[in-house]
Amino acid sequence: MARDTTDNQPIEGLDQLVGYLAAGNKPRDKWRIGTEHEKFPFYTDGNAPVPYGGERGIRAILEGMQEKLGWDPIIDDGRIIGLVEPTGQGAISLEPGGQFELSGAPLETIHQTCREGNAHLAQLREIAEPLGIRFLGLGGSPKWSLAETPKMPKSRYEIMTRYMPKVGTKGLDMMYRTCTIQVNLDFESERDMRRKMQVSLKLQPLSTALFANSPFTEGKPNGFLSWRGDIWRDTDNQRSGMLEFCFSPDFGFADYVEWALDVPMYFVIRDGRYHDMTHMTFRQFMAGAARKEVPDGMPTMGDWANHLSTLFPDVRLKRFLEMRGADGGPWRRICALPAFWVGLLYDEAALDAIEALTADWTYAETLAMRDAVPEKGIAAPFRNTTLREVARDVLAISRDGLKRRHRLNRDGYDETSFLSTLEEVVARGTTSAEEMLSAYHMRWGDSIEPVFLEYAY
Repeated sequence: MARDTTDNQPIEGLDQLVGYLAAGNKPRDKWRIGTEHEKFPFYTDGNAPVPYGGERGIRAILEGMQEKLGWDPIIDDGRIIGLVEPTGQGAISLEPGGQFELSGAPLETIHQTCREGNAHLAQLREIAEPLGIRFLGLGGSPKWSLAETPKMPKSRYEIMTRYMPKVGTKGLDMMYRTCTIQVNLDFESERDMRRKMQVSLKLQPLSTALFANSPFTEGKPNGFLSWRGDIWRDTDNQRSGMLEFCFSPDFGFADYVEWALDVPMYFVIRDGRYHDMTHMTFRQFMAGAARKEVPDGMPTMGDWANHLSTLFPDVRLKRFLEMRGADGGPWRRICALPAFWVGLLYDEAALDAIEALTADWTYAETLAMRDAVPEKGIAAPFRNTTLREVARDVLAISRDGLKRRHRLNRDGYDETSFLSTLEEVVARGTTSAEEMLSAYHMRWGDSIEPVFLEYAY
């Protein structure tokens, strides 16, 4: 999740909020790729979860990483809860259940993204392995109950933990027991943002299917290929999902702002202290509803930036677009996700082609796909075919886009090789989750424990 920011500039009107998003417009030569990935820490002795404190806890990992990298600590109520590269080029943060997240630097190629991920995991192993800790690349926590899952000492998470059961049945599972891989991508104009938002919303269920990697809960198969995908169907439906209004032919920044204004807030920060604001929307906040509740009770641009970071649609709009559909997974997936989306969205001919392919997909059809994918993966039906067949066409467009981008590594290879793990899923007809379930019933003898060997970083 995003690092909370402070910017004390007062908000004077709606135009300012729209302008905040429009300030993300960038010329093509400034487009970058920001990749985030999360993983579950566990003790190799007994495959138990790792708490925050103690000599072999998550705080010790953060302190070791701080010493190794020289990054600045992120402090919340006197405790280290993350690290940030001094010039803002990347950060390490904690999710509510201790999931360890790298928010990568904005990079130019997938080759750089892969090197960044490799370096991070190598640094992490160097610090964590002497503590008897490794990390698991899955989309859902396979073994521990919610009660067994540690809680990180982060103020915003305390507010969210109290609030989630009021607005959905699965919000605490989302917070404490899921991991994702995300990519953040740029746009050059409102029109470009609209095209990318609409295409990527329609394709997010396909992304969930291709990356489905969370078939276990509390030591047993849970009936899903992407349990994480199912969790997002009832987390907090006011702030998450497909966003039907984004399908409109004239969708723009102002429409997203109008939607965001009517979503309940989580918090505001004043003098380093988090105030629970879940009882009001941002629109009510702007109308003065918090004047008597919090110091400086009128909204700032920092409050707006933080509010945007607490919205969870399948594609999130900030000053860039965040692709949010994929389960966390093994190392190859960390490179495959940005490759998939960059191939589709950063090459004009590919964007034209994928827009044409999805042009007549309706909101209702896309929602039906989203509902089918957690259980069925790439076998989910779409019209008179399956997502497996759709994936063949989509991956071919992405591959062509990456080919035309022609970003070569030192050995002269382009970025298309990073799609191979997804092309294997389509060729086999089985997702990573199905491979895992097969192993569970056969090689693993109905035991969850081997997952901690075979899917650890």
